[in-house]
Amino acid sequence: MTEFGAKTLRDVPVGSSAKVVKLVGEGAVKRRIMDMGITKGTEVFVRKVAPLGDPIELTVRGFELSLRKDEAQHVLVA
Repeated sequence: MTEFGAKTLRDVPVGSSAKVVKLVGEGAVKRRIMDMGITKGTEVFVRKVAPLGDPIELTVRGFELSLRKDEAQHVLVA
């Protein structure tokens, strides 16, 4: 959870889906996340997490991608 109590993509358990509410942060990190197809209103499914917890494997818009935990922290979900 962020300091505002909002749930981030990092907090979504394996095997669960969440809807993207907002992207926080600025610059290259936010642009990179958006370029991967993670935008407001997108449904994201958490497929698995690596044994040491980083990265997280997601299904977004019908394709799989991996996202580091520090990047997932910038994605607020509901």
